[in-house]
Amino acid sequence: MADGTGIGDPPDGLTAAEIGMWQAFRNGSVYDLRSGDATVDDPHGGHPWGPERSVRARIVCWLLLDGPPALAGRVSSLKLAGVQVTDALDLAGGTVVPYTEMKHCRFEKEIVVPEARFTTLRLVDCAIPRFEAARLHTEGDLHLPRCRIHNGMRLTDAHIGTDLLLNQAVVYRDRRGNSILGDGLSVGQDLQAEMMESHGMLSLRGAKIGVSLSLRGSLLTNPYGKRALNAPQLTVERSLYLTPAGLGNPSLTSGTTPARGTRVQRFECQGGIRLDDGRFGDAMDLTQARFTLQSDQELSLRRVQTPELRFLGEAPQRGKVVLSGAKIVTLIDRSASWPGPGCLQMGGFTYENLVPQGSFPLSLRLSWVAAATAEYNPEPYEKLATVLRNGGEDADAREVLLAKQRRRRETLPLAAKLWGYAQDWTVAYGYRPGRAAVWMAVLWAISAVAFARADHPAIKPGEHPNWNPALFTLDLLLPVIDLGQDSYWQLRGGWQWFAAVLILLGWILATTVAAGATRLLRRS
Repeated sequence: MADGTGIGDPPDGLTAAEIGMWQAFRNGSVYDLRSGDATVDDPHGGHPWGPERSVRARIVCWLLLDGPPALAGRVSSLKLAGVQVTDALDLAGGTVVPYTEMKHCRFEKEIVVPEARFTTLRLVDCAIPRFEAARLHTEGDLHLPRCRIHNGMRLTDAHIGTDLLLNQAVVYRDRRGNSILGDGLSVGQDLQAEMMESHGMLSLRGAKIGVSLSLRGSLLTNPYGKRALNAPQLTVERSLYLTPAGLGNPSLTSGTTPARGTRVQRFECQGGIRLDDGRFGDAMDLTQARFTLQSDQELSLRRVQTPELRFLGEAPQRGKVVLSGAKIVTLIDRSASWPGPGCLQMGGFTYENLVPQGSFPLSLRLSWVAAATAEYNPEPYEKLATVLRNGGEDADAREVLLAKQRRRRETLPLAAKLWGYAQDWTVAYGYRPGRAAVWMAVLWAISAVAFARADHPAIKPGEHPNWNPALFTLDLLLPVIDLGQDSYWQLRGGWQWFAAVLILLGWILATTVAAGATRLLRRS
């Protein structure tokens, strides 16, 4: 192909459409080949675009890699609208300096930009067979909003200088079942993928996001594999949003939570989610999220660390929610968000504050702990009791510890189990000291009536006070305290055994009352 006669003139052999694109590039203006008919211009529709709207991929690459100089007073840039690019657009390893923006375009074959360098690359509402961009480097943004990518996209180890935008994009799986493969991806600021559809596995293993990761209103579905989102060791400096997006005109994909009353589209995931070992600097927000899991799939948050977890979505009907080893400062949750027994694992899960939304009585909180412990494990009970006690709810903390003892009792042999029932019925394992005081009063009354009929000869005749069965009984029941009664009288036969049992019960009950009182004084 021979060059034109003037510097920067179009070379010979270009089509009319390519000559127009060449001139628009030098002028820095938008090259728009749309017809004005929405049906015809739809890049995702079936209406064919002829040669008058087509340019060859290698001419596009020529402009981007080694294009002509800009006209005087202009900045060269490639801005296309309604253009069809034939053949594969291959810029692998190249350095692209001009600003690049393509809107409402069709690509006949894949876009290949691995190890390429761009300032900013914007592809808006384009039809793309595949986007291959491993180790891509941009100084500014990479935008792919409303694009449809039919055979997946690869962004492994890519570095995006500022924002990565995938709002309202639709990405289908590649031959390996991946929709977006972004392992090792680095994004300087936000990764916004709001109201996006991912049909296949979205993988962000070891990715690093400089500000926030937003999947507001998105649909992740992967009927072909175990997980729809696979993002272990993900680092997000601010927040992860799996929350609703506002439905407006246009849709509210602005990175903000919709105002109250706005019609919304929930985040929905059909398939497993793996966020193990993730680090989230501000929060993980799962408000109104919907998870559809199979029996062998999980919402896995193993060992995640974040100051705030907003677990406010819908409870999955199947599968498991796993929080084993997670470290949370503040847990904000609803009772209806947690799955039932056998579907929740919380071994080693630590949190410092509980902020329930709506009604979450202690009975349901205890059911929450029980659901996480198919076999008896004291740890979740003790953690909950500690958090409640630190929050000033000492009575609730005692109820939790009592529930722990009752759960433990079911694992004991028969004799220990019977003794446990006796402790529970009489003194509630010592966690209800008021009940022990009542039992002491009952024992005192019954024993006083009984001792009124007992034979009680004096140990030293003439050296004893008047017989008082109520004080004598109280002297036996109260350990340590000496009321000066029991040392003056002697009992015989069965009354001796009765007195011995009364002394033993007195020690048990008094110790329980003292322990309960000590706990109350410690809290005050």
